[in-house]
Amino acid sequence: MPGQLTRKAIAAQPEWLAQVPGLVGDRRLPAGARVLFTGCGTSFHAALACGNAAQALELVLGNAPDADVLVAISHEGGTVLTLEAVQGFAGETWLITGKADSALANAVDHVVVATPEIEESYCHTASYTCAVAAGRALQGEDVDGLANQVFRELDAEPFGVSDHGRFVVVGAGDDAGTVLEAVLKLREGAHVAAEAHQTEQLLHGHLAAIDTSVRCFVLEGERRAAERAVDAMRALGELGCDALLVPTTHPAVDIVRFQVLACDLADARGIDPDLIRWDEGPWDRARKAQDFTADP
Repeated sequence: MPGQLTRKAIAAQPEWLAQVPGLVGDRRLPAGARVLFTGCGTSFHAALACGNAAQALELVLGNAPDADVLVAISHEGGTVLTLEAVQGFAGETWLITGKADSALANAVDHVVVATPEIEESYCHTASYTCAVAAGRALQGEDVDGLANQVFRELDAEPFGVSDHGRFVVVGAGDDAGTVLEAVLKLREGAHVAAEAHQTEQLLHGHLAAIDTSVRCFVLEGERRAAERAVDAMRALGELGCDALLVPTTHPAVDIVRFQVLACDLADARGIDPDLIRWDEGPWDRARKAQDFTADP
């Protein structure tokens, strides 16, 4: 059945998240240290949701902020650029992963296995939320309640499918990772044209390329960001967009309805989200044309 593995992982998130506190245990990142998170793709979005973060390639290029501790995120532990970033880092290194034995696990000082198993779908969902929970737990956040919050989110009214040709997700501040991950799920899971916008950037020029053909989601955020989110909604309303202001609570929770939306859109359009087109010739050749993973 198309999308079965992605749906299975989405549904498993409360159970997997409930195990994160035990998997992390009493381990914590060094107090007072300058911590930097890194990763690629979904793992980079999880890194952003955990704190100060930089793309793995930017670390390799020497463009990342100075840090004492580097926390890499990689579900299977074989991402080439993340491995290069870890190998070139002079300080203490950690890995948040789903696999205890991998190229990255062998290269770091500390390994935290954040999931009970390797996610089967290539459209990663549960591994993302568990990585976020683990990264925040390592910094002392109490993540015990996330499982119940995600359970309630799974039971909430879904965003619902539509025939829009383009989708836009907007947010600022702590919602940056959620914005990027939501857009990635829509792209790889449902193959739709989706764009990520920082709230203030949307309001400075990008509106010129938005019209009634675009479906928009604006993450509310907090403080001044919430005020600007309301301004963004007002502007989108003037354009006649189908726009929704989405309340935000926690990155591991806020992403869930976007995961469900990707699957719902895929079902409605006859798409299988599990393999993210790696079963189709051109996309499989594109995947093989890059050094995607390191040897375990």
